[in-house]
Amino acid sequence: MGQRRDFFENNITRTQRSVTYYRMSLGLAAIDQRISAFMRRMAPVALRLSMGIIFVWFGILKPFGVSPAENLVKDTVRWIPILEPATWVIVIGCWEVAIGVTFLFRKTTRIAIAMLFVQMIGTLMPLVLLPDTTFAAGRVPFVPSLEGQYIIKNLLIISAAMVLGGAVSRRRD
Repeated sequence: MGQRRDFFENNITRTQRSVTYYRMSLGLAAIDQRISAFMRRMAPVALRLSMGIIFVWFGILKPFGVSPAENLVKDTVRWIPILEPATWVIVIGCWEVAIGVTFLFRKTTRIAIAMLFVQMIGTLMPLVLLPDTTFAAGRVPFVPSLEGQYIIKNLLIISAAMVLGGAVSRRRD
C-alpha cells in the first residue's frame, strides 16, 4: 500500500510541477510576444533613423575634408571626365547627407531608398576598379582589405533599405 501511495504522491507532485512549468511558460510566452510586438513596431523606425544619422554623419565629413574615405573616393572617380576628384568628394558627401535627411522622415523614405541605390553603384565600384586597394595582395576576391570590408558591409545597408522599402507601405510610424 505504501508503494502505491508514493506512486500517487509522486505523480501528483510531477503533475503540479508540470502545471507550474506550463504556467511559467505561458507567462514567458506572453512577455516574449510583447517584446516581439514592440520590436516589430519599433524596428522600422529605429532602422530608418539610424540609416539617416549614419548617412548624414558620414556624408558631412566629405565636404569638410575629414572623411577617412576621401582618398578611396578620389581614386575611384579619377577616370570620370567631368569634375575633379576633390569636387566629386564634395558632391558625393552632399548626396549622402541628402540620403540621410530623407531617411529621417517616413514620408521621404522611398526617395532615400532610390537615392541610396544610385549611390551604391558608385560605392561598390572600387571592388572592381581598385582591387589592389580593396583586397589583400594576391587574395582577390577572398580576403578584403580594410577598405574592401568598408565597402562590402554596404550589402547590409542595401538589405536594410530593402527591409524599409517593404515596411514603408505597410505601416505608419
